[in-house]
Amino acid sequence: MTINKEMFSLAGKKAWVTGGSRGIGKTLALTLAAFGADVAVVDILREEAETAAAEIRACGVDSFAVTADVTVEADVDAMAEAIRSRWGRVDIALNNAGVVCQVPAVDMSYADWKRVVDINLNGVFLTARAAGRMMISGGGGSIVNTASMSAWVVNHPQPQCSYNASKAGVVQLTKSLAVEWAPHNIRVNCISPGYIRTELTAQVRQDWQDDWIRQSVMKRLGVPEDLAGIVVYLASDASPFTTGSDFIVDGGFTCV
Repeated sequence: MTINKEMFSLAGKKAWVTGGSRGIGKTLALTLAAFGADVAVVDILREEAETAAAEIRACGVDSFAVTADVTVEADVDAMAEAIRSRWGRVDIALNNAGVVCQVPAVDMSYADWKRVVDINLNGVFLTARAAGRMMISGGGGSIVNTASMSAWVVNHPQPQCSYNASKAGVVQLTKSLAVEWAPHNIRVNCISPGYIRTELTAQVRQDWQDDWIRQSVMKRLGVPEDLAGIVVYLASDASPFTTGSDFIVDGGFTCV
């Protein structure tokens, strides 16, 4: 293998990003496009996905919006078929869609519990499975799942047991798929962001945000761009021996 900057190029690669219409997903979709990949923006929010796809096309690559609920098997199958019909394959699958429910366990409804687990864990399984099926027939690829530092620590002061449990599941699912699919030249990894400033976290109680920063080693929240480098590495040919790993990007939060 020749070591050069072209290892990080994504030119000609075909990617999808679930939850790609805003926040972390949109930033990472734009990042993949900046490095040359064509990107399908998958989201339940059709109008926002269309807007994101238009921004991506402005980078000089192909992009289109796919409306899908990642918890619905038929939607995920239709998503994969739409991408297959347009490009013939997928090389990079960034399974990022997720939600959080910050309610004490004793007050959390079972419906709320199931919704979080369904989107964060079952949705990752369905989209990863769809990617795996396409990549097995296509000769390989890279799957990147979005987990969270919450897979490793219990966040405080907010109560979010369903989120923490679902993200821990994503880490172990990622490792399991990496082992199963290594013979097919499919690498499966996950990223575990810490507290990232997005439209959603900006709506969280200010005293909670202040507490997050107080506990932080770097004394700040992250921004979606802080995740760009690791995703490019995992998506590109620069990481051929990297699979089954979880990359915690939290500004050192989980170190103490």
